[in-house]
Amino acid sequence: MISTKVNLAGVELKNPVMVASGTFGSGAEFSEFFDLSGLGAVVTKGVANVPWPGNPAPRIAETPSGMLNAIGLQNPGIDVFVKRDLPFLADYDTKVIVNVCGHSTEEYLEVVERLADEPVVSMLEINISCPNVKEGGIAFGTSAKAVEDITKAVKARAKQPVIMKLSPNVTDITEMARAAEAGGADCLSMINTITGMKIDIERQTFAIANKTGGLSGPAIRPVAVRMVYQTAQAVRIPIIGMGGITCAEDAIEFLLAGATAVSVGTASFNDPFTAMNVVTGIEAYMTRHHVADINDLIGIVK
Repeated sequence: MISTKVNLAGVELKNPVMVASGTFGSGAEFSEFFDLSGLGAVVTKGVANVPWPGNPAPRIAETPSGMLNAIGLQNPGIDVFVKRDLPFLADYDTKVIVNVCGHSTEEYLEVVERLADEPVVSMLEINISCPNVKEGGIAFGTSAKAVEDITKAVKARAKQPVIMKLSPNVTDITEMARAAEAGGADCLSMINTITGMKIDIERQTFAIANKTGGLSGPAIRPVAVRMVYQTAQAVRIPIIGMGGITCAEDAIEFLLAGATAVSVGTASFNDPFTAMNVVTGIEAYMTRHHVADINDLIGIVK
C-alpha cells in the first residue's frame, strides 16, 4: 500500500497533482475526458470582481518546446463564476482552489470576500502577476513590499488558506517568497509564466497583438525547478511547483526539489489526459522505488 496524500496548510489532497490556473477553465471541458475526482485539486482560471474581456487577438503563439500567451486573464467575473462554475465543481470529490486576479487591492478583496462563505472553495490562489493600476501598472509580484502588502490585505479578509502565486520575472525569487511568507501566506505556487516575445519575420510584426506574452511549457521547466529548490530552502510554508510538467518524471523532479504538490498546465492543451497520467505515473514510481509515503520524497535532494 502507498499513500499519495499531501497536506497544504491544513487542506489534505488525495494526491499532489492539480491543474494550473488558466489551462483548465473550471474543469467542465476536461470532465468529458476523465473524472475530475481523480485529481488532488482543480485550480480554476483567474476570477475578477467584474468580467474582463482580455487582450485583442492574436493571443497565442507556439514556440520551441513551449507557448506564448497574452490572453489577458479574460474571465466572466465573480457573479457568473459563483452561479455557474462552483455548483458544477461541487459534484466532484476533489479540492477546489480559486485563482483570484485584480488590478488593485480593492478588486482582489472584493472577490476574496465573495468567496469567503463558499463551502466548495478549499483554498484561494492569488495571482500577483497582475498589473497594479494604482502603482503605474507595475505587477504586484515584482516588488517585495507590494507582495507583502497584498498578502496581508488578502489574509485579513480570507476565510480559506491563501496561496500566493509568484512571478518568475524578478531578480531574486526568494525575496518575493519571503515577502509573501512575512505577509502571512499559507502556501506558495510557482512559477507563473516567463515574459517572452515572438516576431513573425514574414509579416514583419509581432506574433501576438500584445507584443509580449507569458512563456510556458517544457522550455521553462529547468528554470521553475531551480526556483522551487531555492525557495524551499528560504521559506517554511509549502510550495506548489509548476512549469513545463508533461509527465510523472517531470512532476517528481519538482517534489524532490521541495514542492509539496504540482500543477500541470500547458501540457493539457496537447493531451487532456496529462494530469491523470501524472497521477498514475507517480504511483508507479513510488511502487518501483519502494516508497510508502509520498511525503518521504519531498525535498530530499539537497
